Amino acid sequence: MSTSYDVIVIGCGGIGSAATYWLSRAGAAVLAIEQFALGHERGESQDHSRIVRLAYHAPAYTALTRHTFSAWRTIEEESGLQLVVRTGGLDLELVDGAPRYLNHYAAAMATAAIPFETLSAAEVMARWPQFQLPESVEALYQADAGLVDARRANAAHIALARARGATIRTGTPVRAVCPVPGGIEVATDEHTYRAERLVITAGPWSNRVLQNIGLRLPLTITQEQVTYFQPTDLRAFAPERFPIWIWHGDARDCFYGLPVYGEVAIKAGQDVGGDVVTADTRTFEPNPRADADLRRFLGRYLPGALGLELYTRTCLYTLTPDRDFVIDTVPGHPQISLAVGAGHAFKFAGLIGRILSQLALDGHSAYPIAAFRLDRPALTDPSYQPAFMV
Repeated sequence: MSTSYDVIVIGCGGIGSAATYWLSRAGAAVLAIEQFALGHERGESQDHSRIVRLAYHAPAYTALTRHTFSAWRTIEEESGLQLVVRTGGLDLELVDGAPRYLNHYAAAMATAAIPFETLSAAEVMARWPQFQLPESVEALYQADAGLVDARRANAAHIALARARGATIRTGTPVRAVCPVPGGIEVATDEHTYRAERLVITAGPWSNRVLQNIGLRLPLTITQEQVTYFQPTDLRAFAPERFPIWIWHGDARDCFYGLPVYGEVAIKAGQDVGGDVVTADTRTFEPNPRADADLRRFLGRYLPGALGLELYTRTCLYTLTPDRDFVIDTVPGHPQISLAVGAGHAFKFAGLIGRILSQLALDGHSAYPIAAFRLDRPALTDPSYQPAFMV
């Protein structure tokens, strides 16, 4: 068994599995190390479906969103599997005067020449009578949005990487990461592996992996949850009849949902509605406060979706203070590339994996990622005030 590789990837969730795929596609000898089993439920990348969309709140993201669809198409074409289901997407806000959120989304899409529609509450309900909205709700509709099958996407990335010769080690916690002349050493319980380059995609375990490198990020880990409800009228919530949706508001008033997919049920959740935890102290028990908030919201605005609860599933968010990604090489250690998804990166996972492969092999990326550098104030200024709602 070899202990020497071109690149080592730590973490095989959505971004790590994609990075492993793109590195193997570029011809690199890759070792991917995962501390748990593939597809485990302890991190951020599990479950059937995740939202994918062109709409975003800032130009730094809309400059990349079209490329996310291209990255997913590449893996679909090679695997022969459908990963993306287009449903259209709604961004909604209860407006008192001027919008606080939708105006940023509209401006960012306009800057990127992304087509969208502005809809009143009445126009939303005319198209999707599943909603019950007051007149003060405004909405943006973008036809290209939909969902990506997270579980299938992760498995496809790993399977295709393996077919190209990538080595995947599961059940293998990383004990130490040590920069050495000409590369990096990664110690596990059984072996110490060496590579010229390292890619860290460890989510809530990022600071643990980084501890020997002299870098600690101001990350907040929260335990979030989604619930699958079985509506009485399944047909009304089928993907061809019901869009993905996001309701923008302040803390405890931001929600999202997806049509029936993966289970015979819709999926809905509250964004940043959970408690602060660590990767070790988190539980897998539903949060009754977040559950009550979600039920209150659905009962008021989307009552037909509030059917029989099939189950609630927990996950983790790894949040940066400004809620923006980290995609960069580590200062002083250009052989180490790092990504942190800030609780909203799965839709970008295929693309971020490609970007990380470029950073690892070329030292730079062809994509615009300056906004996600490690030296920005949110990550370097101790007085920066966290703001998680976007």
